[in-house]
Amino acid sequence: MAIRTIKPTTPGQRGMTSQNFDEVTAKKPVKSLLRPVRKSAGRNNRGVITSRRRGGGAKRHYRLISWRLPAGFEATVKEIEYDPNRSARLARLQEASGRYHYVVAPKGIKRGQAVKVGDAAPIETGNRLKLRHIPLGSLIHGIEMKLGKGAQIVRAAGTSAQLTAKDGDYAQVKLPSGEIRLFHLDAQATLGTVGNEQHQNVKLGKAGRNRRLGRRPKIRGVATNAVDHPHGGGEAKGKGYKTPMTPWGQPTLGYKTRHKRKSNKFIVRSRHANKKRRK
Repeated sequence: MAIRTIKPTTPGQRGMTSQNFDEVTAKKPVKSLLRPVRKSAGRNNRGVITSRRRGGGAKRHYRLISWRLPAGFEATVKEIEYDPNRSARLARLQEASGRYHYVVAPKGIKRGQAVKVGDAAPIETGNRLKLRHIPLGSLIHGIEMKLGKGAQIVRAAGTSAQLTAKDGDYAQVKLPSGEIRLFHLDAQATLGTVGNEQHQNVKLGKAGRNRRLGRRPKIRGVATNAVDHPHGGGEAKGKGYKTPMTPWGQPTLGYKTRHKRKSNKFIVRSRHANKKRRK
């Protein structure tokens, strides 16, 4: 996928780029796999804002994606579709019975290609197997963290993980963040890299495109009143604080916020290991 440069006919379009949709083959999705999306504007069930800077945006429908596919599943790629809810493209699969499924489209997948799931599936891009049957060094995505739950991590555009080792009942996988983590050998993963790898290089160019994505403006803490933020207040322009904080007074920049979890024991190497070495 290449990045499309927009002709600067207006000031807002100067420096703006867009995705190239040449790989997208279908204009309309499958209606039976669509669901309405109710916007919450960052509020929870009590009406309290739990995720700031959210609201508005263009209307969209959610695509039902088959994160779990049974062993022995076989289908053919019919179309490659655009999904407004995620950075990756979707592949529309059709079984012999005529039933449709959506999956995240790997890089290089094309119409007419066969997709298989199971231990006997060949080592080809798009096929889904258990980690014990995938060769070492392979690039994978859509990895299960809990057996039978389906693809949970490595699903964004252009991302991939690498299977580095197998020991006992577990495999070591290097994730896109640099973290090395243990996964059970019976966990499933899809071969290949997620497509649409140039998504991160798109330049929005103007604030309006952010608003259509449902992102509201951000405001610096030092630009607020003292009652609204620990950094706020003061007649002169300046920091006015020693330690960076959140609006609720919690320290940032180096302050650990991750709680102890049972899954911590599966982390072989933290994604912060390289940062510590530099210091």
